[in-house]
Amino acid sequence: MKMIKPIVNISKVIDNFDTVIVGFNGVLSEGNGIKVDAINALVNMKKIGKNIVLVSNSYLRVAALAKIMQENRVPLTIFDSMITAGEILHYRLKYGVGELSGLGKRCYVLGDKEDLGVFSGLDFAVEANLPRADFLYMASVKTPEDMLEQYLPDLEHAASLNIPFLCVGNDTSSYKDGKVCLAPGALAEQYAVLGGRILTLGKPDAKILAYSLDGLENVDLSRTLLIGDSMPTDIKGANLLGISSAFVSKGIHVNYVGEGYIPDVAKTRELATNFDAYPDFVISNLRW
Repeated sequence: MKMIKPIVNISKVIDNFDTVIVGFNGVLSEGNGIKVDAINALVNMKKIGKNIVLVSNSYLRVAALAKIMQENRVPLTIFDSMITAGEILHYRLKYGVGELSGLGKRCYVLGDKEDLGVFSGLDFAVEANLPRADFLYMASVKTPEDMLEQYLPDLEHAASLNIPFLCVGNDTSSYKDGKVCLAPGALAEQYAVLGGRILTLGKPDAKILAYSLDGLENVDLSRTLLIGDSMPTDIKGANLLGISSAFVSKGIHVNYVGEGYIPDVAKTRELATNFDAYPDFVISNLRW
């Protein structure tokens, strides 16, 4: 296992990097507002010439995410590029890329039925009768209190009918209304256990992280840092791409790692071992 170095301020290590990949949920936001210290850190990085790329597993399309940040007075000029799982999924659905080419057009929606931006402008329809659906889709839970058990009847029924489950993002936990809650990845994992076919898109896929860097010139992966709060998606993705990473402990794993201003390295190591995902640094929150 690599040594995990605790840091309080990202400025202590940023000189070692030219390019920074940053997540949204858990790093810049907790689902109900923007973390001011995190944005200030990015502003300072940009002032000293760092490339900053936003890569999110959010179901939101880029324009919708950018609008949220604008409404919270985040200067979008700090980002050299922005990519979301929702935007990539929209593109792949539009052009029938890869395994989505034969998916069908009728989707049965699990969770929040308002989160359907990935289908905007496309020839897809919501199907209320599960047996008539071509695939299941989930973007987020209805409420922060949702439990996996309440989705089991639909999952079991769909699995028995061999209906594929399309899951945007691989996160098993996320944020809703400022609370850590169930995420689509947890349902996808359960669906696989039931024998169902799952189609997921998002980090830790190293191809997505690599794609996010395509528009930048002369990117040196040895001088690229990913900052994220999810061990199985952010940190694992950084490991797969072969870049350095900083784990934000006061994110979706806060209940395990704790809320200390000084990160708990021992707990971080335990979590890293559990997910076979190893960060170079741990910081409680992104701050300059």
